[in-house]
Amino acid sequence: MSIDILVIGLPALADDILTRQATERGWTLHHPGADGLAPPEIAQRIVAVAASGAVSVDARLIDALPALKIISVHAVGYDLTDVAHARSRGVVVTHTPDVLNDDVADMALLLALGTLRRLPAMDAYVRAGRWASEGPPPLSRRATGLKYGLLGLGRIGRAIAERLAPLAGEIAYHTRRPVGDAPWRHVPDLVELAGQVDVLVVIVPGGASTRGLVSAEVLDALGPNGVLINVARGEVVDQDALIAALASGRLGGAGLDVFADEPNVPQALIDSDRCVLAPHVASATVQTRQAMADLMIANLEAVLSGRPAVSPVPD
Repeated sequence: MSIDILVIGLPALADDILTRQATERGWTLHHPGADGLAPPEIAQRIVAVAASGAVSVDARLIDALPALKIISVHAVGYDLTDVAHARSRGVVVTHTPDVLNDDVADMALLLALGTLRRLPAMDAYVRAGRWASEGPPPLSRRATGLKYGLLGLGRIGRAIAERLAPLAGEIAYHTRRPVGDAPWRHVPDLVELAGQVDVLVVIVPGGASTRGLVSAEVLDALGPNGVLINVARGEVVDQDALIAALASGRLGGAGLDVFADEPNVPQALIDSDRCVLAPHVASATVQTRQAMADLMIANLEAVLSGRPAVSPVPD
């Protein structure tokens, strides 16, 4: 029996791994056409979708694949997949949690330190010869002893908090409900949390429920000495409000790995000397991307063999 899989937007390493393992398993891989759908003569046979978390798997695509059994998302986030519609069709949706926790947490810490110590600007200062011609650059800000806040305290949030613990003066977090076994202080109101901390780290899922959650009010509460770090999804932050706050000096700085319209980054953020920017690479290490690809394939193999998924998205 032919096992036909539609592959959408996978990173190069994951695509290479899936291609190699598909050959070993006898799977046939296909790619969507310009309309984002599988060619009509193939769509009837597609039983699985392997997709990057950065691409949309919407109801239109799901309904165009009548034999579909599983959507295996190569990401921890699945907000661009219509999970509810997939489930209504009896389609299993999986993702790749846990295997990227450490790398994303490392990137959050790196962005926090780099923004506070203005590391990219310092690097540019040396490379431009300004150290020799102008003398020492302006002072930066110490990271040790500051108050750190986390918006979200899931698996990655915990990993971030654990990394911050040795240097933080205090750690607090905001979630809808307190996390029972968390040793850090829960703040029930996000604006209140922002007003109490020096650095706010955003690590919540994307989607309609969190879009614009970091609003102008939150940024104003964080204040002219505050720093925003975002390793979640770009749309969680009101990007226009962020640009305005940075430009007016109402926010001290921002370290961003994600943006509202990737890969398009507003010129105002590129030009801002208050920002440290990265191209959505928090999980982009060889080791983690290998582990993500392996888990994506393990989910495909399990469901297509009639077994429960290894890491289905939570209810």
